Amino acid sequence: MKVRASHILVNSMEKANSIIADLGKGGDFAALARRYSSCPSGKQGGDLGFFSKGQMVKEFEDVAFSLEPGKVSGPVKTQFGYHIIKVTERK
Repeated sequence: MKVRASHILVNSMEKANSIIADLGKGGDFAALARRYSSCPSGKQGGDLGFFSKGQMVKEFEDVAFSLEPGKVSGPVKTQFGYHIIKVTERK
């Protein structure tokens, strides 16, 4: 199985929670990724494309493969910072 996901990468739990609050008020995920994400994928609205298990760090992958399409995760801490993950598709 593969999933297609987008993410927003920030350097603090506080910033991640603030972005999640904005999403809860109807904020656009892609627009928030372009504005706040420190990952180069932010320029594409956070889109990472499709990936299989074993391609991402474990903490990220475990959450991405457990989310239903359209759902957004809480903050996920990895060696890179705090991710907010949105799965857009599975195949």
